[in-house]
Amino acid sequence: MPKERKLPTRKIDGRTVGAKKTRVTKEENRLLKIFEKLPADAFSVAQGLIRRAAHMRITLDDYEKDIDENGTVELFQQSAGAPPYERSRPVVSNYNSLAKNYQTITKQLTDLLPKDDEGSGSGGGAPKNDGFEDFLNKKNS
Repeated sequence: MPKERKLPTRKIDGRTVGAKKTRVTKEENRLLKIFEKLPADAFSVAQGLIRRAAHMRITLDDYEKDIDENGTVELFQQSAGAPPYERSRPVVSNYNSLAKNYQTITKQLTDLLPKDDEGSGSGGGAPKNDGFEDFLNKKNS
């Protein structure tokens, strides 16, 4: 199992410096535990994806908080004489783009997990036969 990384934090003017890094490290450690049983070659690929996914998830959380507090639109004025108009806040576009990339990385990571032969759902693969398909086939015959 990979060794968990711990980062120091310190206060400057009432703010915690390194708090985001600490949150990212905590998320990275959580993901490393999920993927620790991968074969060595797959795990080496997963480590880079895990690092990126952890950073993306924490950044998405921060963007969500900002959007919840400040909304999705803002009044914008092109110049002093122009009337202001509502526009989408740049953080909304950043959030949408990052969310898409995060989904791509999580898909890549979950594809590295071994397929579950029984189809219990955790490792992908086909779900086990619960009889529903057989029922439909009999009804349509």
